[in-house]
Amino acid sequence: MKKHTGKIIILAIVVVLGGAFWYAGQASEKANQGITITANVKGNPDAAVELVKYSDFECPACAVASPVVDTLLESYGDEIRFEYRHFPLISIHALAIPAARAAEAAGQQGAFFPMHDLLFENQRSWSTAPNPTALFIAYAEQLELDVALFRRHLGASVIEDHIRSQFGEAQALGLTGTPTFLLNGQRMSFQSYEEMVSQVEAAVRGDSATTTVPAAAAIDLEFGI
Repeated sequence: MKKHTGKIIILAIVVVLGGAFWYAGQASEKANQGITITANVKGNPDAAVELVKYSDFECPACAVASPVVDTLLESYGDEIRFEYRHFPLISIHALAIPAARAAEAAGQQGAFFPMHDLLFENQRSWSTAPNPTALFIAYAEQLELDVALFRRHLGASVIEDHIRSQFGEAQALGLTGTPTFLLNGQRMSFQSYEEMVSQVEAAVRGDSATTTVPAAAAIDLEFGI
């Protein structure tokens, strides 16, 4: 009798686990519906000067760098293609990927950069919150997004795959900290944001005397993390 009881319990566990896996798979498939992965670009997409930022939403230095980029785009937006790429430093920033998912989920409704701005502006709040997802949803409401769709896309596996792919891309380039900037494909080397602005301005003018290093070079910026 005990043997039969044991078999019934094991069978019940198998059925429950199987159902859980099936439900998780269905939920993931639903979350992925309608997702389109595109580059997160501001400025002129056809500009000759390209500035790429590998960044982490939980990185304080990345938050400081964000308005510097905004100033550059205000001045040279027609002459610069700016692209944000994910480099979540998961070993020290546990919420970097969840925050990146929130930005990408907002991006599915055309609001990547508005969410990007809110995440950096409120970094101290959500990065120390017991339930950061609630704050991400509040930001989506503030941006007047379709919140139900936003919540669904937060769980999209294709979004997480995209974030981790860019993380791997940064590692393959030999990048070790954030923020890291590439100017026309070359890793920038500077000790202050004033120097960075000067180099971008020189590139816009067509001055080849900008200070860059090969993207794979292991140089940590003084203000990076």
